[in-house]
Amino acid sequence: MNLPVLLGAALIPTIVGFLYYNPKFGLGKAWMSASGVTEEMAKTGNMAVIFGVSLILSVMLAVSVNFNVIHQTGIDSLFNGMTDEASLAYLANFHETYGHIHRSFGHGALHGVLMGLFLVLPVLGTNALFERKGFKYIAVNVGYWIVTLALMGGVICQFA
Repeated sequence: MNLPVLLGAALIPTIVGFLYYNPKFGLGKAWMSASGVTEEMAKTGNMAVIFGVSLILSVMLAVSVNFNVIHQTGIDSLFNGMTDEASLAYLANFHETYGHIHRSFGHGALHGVLMGLFLVLPVLGTNALFERKGFKYIAVNVGYWIVTLALMGGVICQFA
């Protein structure tokens, strides 16, 4: 794992969220309407805690995205803890030969979109149904996560 890249990718949800949920030029008004949040409610709360915890969660998400977009981590996990010379030589040869395959922004972005559709949509969609939220609420929030995960996946896959 490339920690500087993961920390950089962890900033993406905040940056995208600022633009995406902005009531002036993003979908902020649509989100507020669909979620029942008023402008007064949006101004309450301890913003330092909200953004601090959000950043910690974003770092956790970046680590998870790393394992989803970089396929070579699978073989690394198979060899975890092996110290014999033959295993280490095999692993080094594998990375030299195949370490660059599927390591592009586009590939990572594709996996980010798939994570949004097949992980985020079922989770947020289920919660929204039980919270009696409508289609617009689901579409706005899942849309944010699809864009965010696509960018995180692309950055991590290209640069990590």
